[in-house]
Amino acid sequence: MMPLFADKKPSQTRICVAMSGGVDSSAAVVMLKNAGYDVFGLTMRLLQKPYVFENESVNDAGKVAQKLGITHEYLDFTQDFKTKVVDYFADAYIQGLTPTPCVMCNRFIKLGALAEEAKKRGADVMVTGHYADVRVVNGQVELRRARDLVRDQSYFLFNVEKKYLNMLRCPLAELSKDDTRKIVQEAGLEIFDKPDSQDICFVQKGKYVDLINQLRPDYLLKKGDIVDLGGNVLGQHNGIIHYTIGQRRGLGIGGGAIYYVIGIDALKNQVIVGSHEDLKCRGVLIGNVNWLGEDRPEVLYCDVKLRSRQNLVKAEVEFLSENRAKVKLLDEFYGAAAGQGCCFYQENRVLGGGFILP
Repeated sequence: MMPLFADKKPSQTRICVAMSGGVDSSAAVVMLKNAGYDVFGLTMRLLQKPYVFENESVNDAGKVAQKLGITHEYLDFTQDFKTKVVDYFADAYIQGLTPTPCVMCNRFIKLGALAEEAKKRGADVMVTGHYADVRVVNGQVELRRARDLVRDQSYFLFNVEKKYLNMLRCPLAELSKDDTRKIVQEAGLEIFDKPDSQDICFVQKGKYVDLINQLRPDYLLKKGDIVDLGGNVLGQHNGIIHYTIGQRRGLGIGGGAIYYVIGIDALKNQVIVGSHEDLKCRGVLIGNVNWLGEDRPEVLYCDVKLRSRQNLVKAEVEFLSENRAKVKLLDEFYGAAAGQGCCFYQENRVLGGGFILP
């Protein structure tokens, strides 16, 4: 692996690994130990009722640390996580938005509060198991996509504050998942074949509606109208939190025409539907812009990613203020959803991003 500091020996570099108990962060520990770094682990306890599940993955983190012979602590971040991530998630859906909780967790928890705890313990560097590439070029920190673009997680890091990005390193940047599992297996760790997490960590089996009902018992799932662009009522919905932009199935609208959710109006309690062509988006307004580049231009020509699992789209980004920008899409894109992140890429480098406004 590449040295984390060009001018500092591994044995003199103190590294905190954010250990989740999974394969990726465990592989990072193995790599760093083998390279001679001074490594310790911190694990966040994030989940509390009503969204704490049995057999939490984090319980494996302590076992991995003991097996590898590194010091390790569990830290209670349940209240911060509830406030910054879970409450945000629930409130966004109630407002008709499509939230991005992993982006918020990286900014405020993993590469916010946890990074501060790492610094208190003398860490020079914070390491995570993200498949992303963080490097220093000519004295400036850069966030880039991982080599394995299918696994790439750079999108989820666009909102991290630059001071914490400067502290972050991701040793899995050049690896595939098979490579990672092999490292863990060769280290004798039983978790090498542990399955990847498929759901948001605090949403069991994708049942986010049940979670919102538990977190917001005073919020009533009111029935409302499903309407077309002309305001014509086509059917009834059972609560706007059941719907997201681009959704086609489960609308309960007969008549033969194929409809997609193209808008959600929380104030009117309406779900707006239209054709696939009506989903076509020519531009978005974004807020809470986080810039990770050097001097920010007035207009940026780049690629953008508007959802974590969708392809890059060529765009023109006009910065309207420190925190807001207008994004003109130069390629076809269908289904931009308010609340999702809009990440700026120039070739493989992430220059920042913001959140799509209603």
